[in-house]
Amino acid sequence: MNKADLEKLVDIRISEAAVLLTSGNFHGAYYLAGYAIECALKACIAKQVNQYDFPNKKLAQDSYSHDLTQLLGVAGLRQELEQMDDEFKVSWATAKDWSESARYECSIEQTKANDLFNAITDENSGVLAWLKTYW
Repeated sequence: MNKADLEKLVDIRISEAAVLLTSGNFHGAYYLAGYAIECALKACIAKQVNQYDFPNKKLAQDSYSHDLTQLLGVAGLRQELEQMDDEFKVSWATAKDWSESARYECSIEQTKANDLFNAITDENSGVLAWLKTYW
């Protein structure tokens, strides 16, 4: 998997989440929307790796995570996040609580799925638009 593949997966997962959200399948929408952010963060990390460089072991190990806050740090974006406005920070606060263990949750309601999707996709304060400026 490379940076371009990760970028494509972001668009695929967001599109799938939108379809699921519209059809009332909130569990899947929530799960896939979170994976879109994970892929976006990993695309930011992949940008740090130069072709033919021997991989940095710590960077590689830390990148194999589903924890969005950890991946934000690996991507080197913590300081940039601190400089963002309050509206964006609310979006990040919503997005960062996603976990891959959501695939096992049976109680994700429409509000939770909508909140995550909007926190990710909002044109003005969405996490995805912000991450795309760093990949």
